[in-house]
Amino acid sequence: MFESFFPRPKLFLISVLVWTAISVSFWFSFGGAMATAIGLPFPSAETPPVIGVGFFLTNDFLVFYLFYILSTAIFAGLWFRFSPHKWQWWSIVGSSFILFSTYFGVQVSVAINHWRKPFFDQVQFALSGEETIEAQTLYDLILIFAQIAFIAVAVYVFTRFFVSHYIFRWRNAMNDFYLSHWKKLRGVEGASQRVQEDTKAFAGIMEGLGVSVVDAIMTLFAFLPVLYGLSSYVTELPIFGEISNPLMVASITWAIFGTILLAAVGIKLPGLEFRNQRVEAAFRKELVYGEDDEMRAKPVTVTELFDNLRRNYFRLYFHYMYIKVARSFYNQADNIFAYIILIPTIVGGTITLGILQQILTAFGQVSNSFQYIVNSWTTIIELISIRKRLVAFEAVLQDKELPMIDQDYNRGIDPDAQ
Repeated sequence: MFESFFPRPKLFLISVLVWTAISVSFWFSFGGAMATAIGLPFPSAETPPVIGVGFFLTNDFLVFYLFYILSTAIFAGLWFRFSPHKWQWWSIVGSSFILFSTYFGVQVSVAINHWRKPFFDQVQFALSGEETIEAQTLYDLILIFAQIAFIAVAVYVFTRFFVSHYIFRWRNAMNDFYLSHWKKLRGVEGASQRVQEDTKAFAGIMEGLGVSVVDAIMTLFAFLPVLYGLSSYVTELPIFGEISNPLMVASITWAIFGTILLAAVGIKLPGLEFRNQRVEAAFRKELVYGEDDEMRAKPVTVTELFDNLRRNYFRLYFHYMYIKVARSFYNQADNIFAYIILIPTIVGGTITLGILQQILTAFGQVSNSFQYIVNSWTTIIELISIRKRLVAFEAVLQDKELPMIDQDYNRGIDPDAQ
């Protein structure tokens, strides 16, 4: 799965984490000094954020663009020399581009969040009648939103277009890798399905799941400082009273609760999804043989195979039922959770409508990022089951012992039926 696309995957992943830590530390430690040295000093902490597309052209953004390009060039150059790989431009440089475009997309959301305060404050003033607000002021702010939204659409569409090509190259790499060892792999149960269908499913899931996890991480980097700053407007939480950084504490605690809840109730699903793929493959394989051999696909045989398939699906339906119940209750509670923790602040009248909109947006962004597992759990389950099949496939290639779940299947043992 990874060796086919990335150079020396384990070492590569470690190097990515180490290089990222070094780059982030350097940026936060010396980014300001570096910016000043090249004549682009950062704005001070007291400087209000720029509203509009100019937000992306401030000195801190321009210097970050240069720093990111330089950091990527150094890292890619070292790997190109240390361990050349057929797919290195896609796996290394392409991955870096996806990270940057996703981060930029998140910054678009930050720009829109900055826009919310002046716009909704103007709306509040107009509705209250306390100040005279010109219609042109609101039109101008809406025009600014349209400009930011245009950038958001362009970045989103181009990022997804590039990711689609990136993921297909990954599938291409897996396909080439497995077919180059086909003589050894062809005897594995469902070999053709694993090469064609499982690699396709793996690529498809990684396209959505991979982008969403990167987006979640980048959202945290972008919105945690925003939420930290907005915490100054919130003095207390219901029940707990006054605590430090209440918004951050509330969002993290709520997300951890949801993650543990969903992981606990859905712990058996990956194994069931894996077995479901096996019984589907066995049923399909017998039917395919029956197309050319009249001695295969006898009614008794296919009926037995379909009974196995039906039994596994009914078991899946039961387990998905209670995970859907848990997830639905959690999501409904999540819709009002931010309002609940803000009730003392709203009643106290210490914030404006614009600040309330900023808090709700930032809280939702951070909370959703921490709730990544909650929002993607069913897809993660499917990915785990596909990975189990491909790991078993590669175990044969590497002359390793099959995973226990494959050994149980080959012996006709179904742990869930015992």
